Amino acid sequence: MKITGSYVFDATVAQVWETLMSPDLLSSCIPGCQGFEPLGKDEYRVTINIRVGPINGRYEAKIALTDQNPPDSYRLVAEGSGPLGFAKGDALVTLAEADGKTTLHVEGDANVGGTVARIGQRMTGSVAKTMMDRFFACLRDSAN
Repeated sequence: MKITGSYVFDATVAQVWETLMSPDLLSSCIPGCQGFEPLGKDEYRVTINIRVGPINGRYEAKIALTDQNPPDSYRLVAEGSGPLGFAKGDALVTLAEADGKTTLHVEGDANVGGTVARIGQRMTGSVAKTMMDRFFACLRDSAN
């Protein structure tokens, strides 16, 4: 499944980059986040509760911020699993500043499998987009 989105921040690219690299802000903005533990530099173990239609589950995930080119881009790599299935994906996050505002663009791919994919197949794309929109809206509010 393709994942794309663009978000405008009323902040400089340096301010947005700093927000994106803050573990405290990341953990507070991940929808359904119940645990956020550093594993190493720019790598985290995350426990989240996700609801896809009638299916509700707790997932353990590993998130890494790789291929960093501060303050212009990085790659977000995530892999998680729970009793109802698994999710794996990566996305390129790019930042561009114009007139004191920064546009953040996300483009990536995700794979979802297991019970959650079979039962909630039609909903997984919209749930992923909604979670991404909530995450970046929260970060945008923190950066502004």
